[in-house]
Amino acid sequence: MTFFSAWLTVFAVSLVAVVTPGPDFALTLRNSLAYSRRAGIFTAIGVGAGNLVHATYSLVGLGAVVAKSVLLFNALKWVGAAYLIYIGIKSLNAKRVAISLRGHCVNASEFVEQRDIGRWSAFRIGFLGNLLNPKATLFFLALFTQIVQPATPLVAQAVYGATVAAVALIWFAVVAVVISQQTFKRCILAVAHWLEQLTGAALIVLGVRLAMAEAHE
Repeated sequence: MTFFSAWLTVFAVSLVAVVTPGPDFALTLRNSLAYSRRAGIFTAIGVGAGNLVHATYSLVGLGAVVAKSVLLFNALKWVGAAYLIYIGIKSLNAKRVAISLRGHCVNASEFVEQRDIGRWSAFRIGFLGNLLNPKATLFFLALFTQIVQPATPLVAQAVYGATVAAVALIWFAVVAVVISQQTFKRCILAVAHWLEQLTGAALIVLGVRLAMAEAHE
């Protein structure tokens, strides 16, 4: 397999993986709706950074150790599940903000400024949500064992890993930008807390599914 064909495979598989709704999407959606575009974008950056970590240790062989160790897999699985459930519970506790609609969609800027979170907090949510998902380890391991050979140059391996991280970062940044459009947010502001609670419930479900996952599923 040539470098370009291998890279194209990595790109295509990564794109399919990120557009499939999962914890990363739910976290980005939640922060974009509940807080701001900036929060959503930094969540996306965190997701991309988490993917970069997964890619790095998978390429150097640590992913195989985690995948083959039931103890390590289960430890990571339970920590990741607990984190998703924790974020989900916080979302379920979202309080409704009293705003007079006066028959029209309202301006959400003041609401967003009052509830926004810092860059580091948003980054941390995306980073830990991605990093503590053991299925991501299995995904990277399965992908790279098909692409990377003993003779594959380190530069090529680095490009493959960076590609996966970049695809995730760009996709979720686009999601954050689209979801946080002021026109869109104005028209959903009246039900924003319900949407946050809905994404919170989705995160809890994802966390429970992760906790129930088999070690070699």
